[in-house]
Amino acid sequence: MAIESQGTDLSAVSKLLQLESMARAATSVDALQFMIVNETRRLLPYRQAYLFSSSHPIKRDCKLVCASSVAVIEKHAPFATWLEKTLDALFDSETIATQRLIDEVQCPEKLKEGWQEFSLPFALWTPLKLPDGTFIGGLWVTRETPWQDNELALFKRLGETYAHALVAINSRRNLYHRPKSVTLAVWIIILFLLAVFTKPMQISALAPAEITAKNPVIVSSPMDGVIAEIEFSPNTYVSKGETVFFLEDTNLRNEYNVAEKTLAVAEAEYRKASQDSFRDSKSKSQVSLLKAQTELHRSKLNFAADLLDKIHVDADKDGLLIYTNKSDWIGKPVQVGERVMEIADPDKIQLKINLSVEDAIVLNEGAEVDVFLDKDPLNPVRAKVVSTSYIAEKYNQDTLAYRVYADFEEVDTKKLRIGSQGTAKIYGARVSVFFYLFRRPISYVRQFFGV
Repeated sequence: MAIESQGTDLSAVSKLLQLESMARAATSVDALQFMIVNETRRLLPYRQAYLFSSSHPIKRDCKLVCASSVAVIEKHAPFATWLEKTLDALFDSETIATQRLIDEVQCPEKLKEGWQEFSLPFALWTPLKLPDGTFIGGLWVTRETPWQDNELALFKRLGETYAHALVAINSRRNLYHRPKSVTLAVWIIILFLLAVFTKPMQISALAPAEITAKNPVIVSSPMDGVIAEIEFSPNTYVSKGETVFFLEDTNLRNEYNVAEKTLAVAEAEYRKASQDSFRDSKSKSQVSLLKAQTELHRSKLNFAADLLDKIHVDADKDGLLIYTNKSDWIGKPVQVGERVMEIADPDKIQLKINLSVEDAIVLNEGAEVDVFLDKDPLNPVRAKVVSTSYIAEKYNQDTLAYRVYADFEEVDTKKLRIGSQGTAKIYGARVSVFFYLFRRPISYVRQFFGV
């Protein structure tokens, strides 16, 4: 009998060591939890095992995380809800960290119906504690027969082993989901971030820019017609009075010739009627009518002559002739008042900036601008805002932009030429670093939620 008892003890020790080895070999929390509720019965026989995890180290609130012979725990299942309520009713924050035998007599009256449905007669609660006494969960096991003292000792040993294994896989912070105490270094970092985020800095925005003429003279079409010829190439210097383009004159010249012939016939009829009026009273009565017709045809001839004179469009001032290309305009129909070209003074220039609605910032007159021209991006040019539009206009195809105009502090005609393009950096008011960094996200959220 002694030899048989010794063999039994050696078998139990072997199984205990095997379970401890399996716990240390687990590679994930899920695998370890599954092993705890299912493999522990190799050493200690039981019917049901439920593993709980402490969600808070002080309140000791326990949630069911795993059960024997069950692949996935439904958190709102009736047996899971009953078990959690039973633990809450049987233990407080201190006693839950103590091993305890439980039966139906100890179960609260309102939960006894659930005991008969979800539990076996004899239950054992074994807390999972770390060497320093920190409670991280517990194991609830049930069976049909009473528990023995040696089994309680083995369960207590396994509880310590399982707790140590859980901490080895996952950090204590992840197990508890609790913030650690704020150290001095953390406070220093928080204060540093607050100081940085509240530090004022000048807000800015980037926008495409172009150098344009300041107060140019617009050369437009004096009447409806078709452009026949342009005398000067783009960006050519012209003098006042020089003809810059011609309109097609074929129809106008024909109308002038017809009006001239018609006037000649009317004048001949008028002279004949004037001469015959001395002899014929009937011809005398037609003199006034023919005279009026003659004046009408003379007016038509003068009108046709005026139109012929307007086919030559002259420059109103000396300056640089600005337009796109000859091929874009020759043969193109134009309407009266339609802009064809500009005449600008190359020494009088300004910066036109198209500031998109998304990047719009508050701008005041005199706001500083840095211009990075495409032909010389490493040397910015300084300018100051002189005016901004109140209404956004269509820019490109799908972009709305505000027109911002700025004057250069120094005009270098060799470097700053009309038509040069680049990127302008506009400086606005001073704001906090937090607003500077999160202005776009805040604007997006406001537009998304409509607030």
